[in-house]
Amino acid sequence: MDPYDFPLVAAVLAISAAVGLLATLLKQPLIVAFIGVGILVGPAGAGWVEAEGTVELLARLGIAVLLFLVGLRLDLHLVRTTGPIALATGLGQVLFTSVIGFLIALALGMDTVTALYVAVALTFSSTIIIVKLLSDKRELEQLHGRIAVGFLIVQDIVVVLVMIGLTAFGQRAGDSGGGMALNIALVFAKGLGLLAGIAALTRYVLPGLLHRVARSQELLLLFGLAYAVSVAALSEWLGFSSEVGAFLAGVSLAGTPYRDAMGARLVSLRDFLLLFFFLELGAQLEFTDAGTQIAEALVFSVFVLVGNPLIVVVIMVAMRYPVRVGFLAGLTVAQISEFSLILAALGYSLGHITGATVSLITVVGLVTIGASTYLILYSHQIYGRLERRLARFERTGARHAEPTDAHRDADVVLYGLGRFGGLLADRLSRSGHRVLAVDYDPHRVARNDREGVTAVFGSAEDVHFLESLPLARARCVVSAIPVADTNRALLHGLRHHGYRGVTAVTAHSRRDAEHLRAEGVDLVIEPFAAAASDAAAALDGLLRD
Repeated sequence: MDPYDFPLVAAVLAISAAVGLLATLLKQPLIVAFIGVGILVGPAGAGWVEAEGTVELLARLGIAVLLFLVGLRLDLHLVRTTGPIALATGLGQVLFTSVIGFLIALALGMDTVTALYVAVALTFSSTIIIVKLLSDKRELEQLHGRIAVGFLIVQDIVVVLVMIGLTAFGQRAGDSGGGMALNIALVFAKGLGLLAGIAALTRYVLPGLLHRVARSQELLLLFGLAYAVSVAALSEWLGFSSEVGAFLAGVSLAGTPYRDAMGARLVSLRDFLLLFFFLELGAQLEFTDAGTQIAEALVFSVFVLVGNPLIVVVIMVAMRYPVRVGFLAGLTVAQISEFSLILAALGYSLGHITGATVSLITVVGLVTIGASTYLILYSHQIYGRLERRLARFERTGARHAEPTDAHRDADVVLYGLGRFGGLLADRLSRSGHRVLAVDYDPHRVARNDREGVTAVFGSAEDVHFLESLPLARARCVVSAIPVADTNRALLHGLRHHGYRGVTAVTAHSRRDAEHLRAEGVDLVIEPFAAAASDAAAALDGLLRD
């Protein structure tokens, strides 16, 4: 694309906007739309755009900003709070997917290096897409959402380490003996020097400099962009990739109080620049071996769509999480990510793989991203259809606690020990009630030390679990879980067991509250509405004083 051909640039942007609008109507991520536009305007289509020049430069800037934001928002605390499940699932899924994918690639006749690239590309899932979909469904704070985000962070760290290894040793594969040892030592020396320099900046320079820069929001945006690109360029000059430098630049600012403000202003720029990366990627696609690639792409797509979720389910069930939680979390890895495409582009630039392999990985990305979007959007309906078949994998032996005196004497059964449920349990116990709390997060159950509150592992949707509860004695069953389908399942289970006491459930929206009242609930708790009412009353009192 000629940078001075303004009408052509305008036409490409207009087509991107139109195809993007169509993608949103079809509930598809814009990644799919932009790669499609790249194919449409690239050499395989209209021939307007070549994967070089201005488009290539803007694409590289987009990748640098993306990796900078990943480092900027690297939340290791989230990995710690989700316990070992995030590490076990993240690393386990990467290991099993890469090994099985490698064997499949070899069986399809690929050489070792190509098979390795394809296998590794299949392991990473898109944090951007998954967080967006879970946020739209209000499931980020649910157990499967927190676990999914936790192991996605683990995956992001792994992919950065893979890129460091590729750029550090990829171009030195022909060396041997003392030359290889010397190169390895030189790589480590350069890496340590880069890390030491960034650490010194983080400790002695950036805090004071950011304090001055942050006085102007426009300057803060410019500084973040300049810092990310500068460290990326330095990393590339040292022999590493620019992506590694951009990521480390983000990590160096992750502990500052300005990271959220900087990140919020760079998100829109990231989305715009990534348009050119996906345009470039689409323009690079080769369809000379389309017949062979369709069969291979289909095999790998089925493996990602079915195999990846099953791997997550097996790992989580082995760690005694409910099958439902494992299934919902597993569906989030039923696609490959933008990092897989970046990894493929990196391998192509290093001469490790051909353009046909990049095309294959991209086609798998298009298929899996498109299909997994619907899998995540309709995850609960899909689980409902498969529940009976998946129930055989449930490990119940060590999950349900044996009845104790405190268990039998409870007069309030409370489902959910999250932020709202935990506060509710505290207040009820202080009022003299004996509370039996049920939660399907084993770490919440293990950490419970509330006086007067006994915590057991269980699910609100498990009808058989109700048999172990003291429903004949309990005066009230409360659900602090703000999921309408879960609460309806609990109510139906209680009726099935002949429970006659008081029922109270939680709803976050007026529509859910109305539907639950229609189910005959004694009390629908609306914490947001109650909090807004109390806040308005308090503000009104201050304004009248």
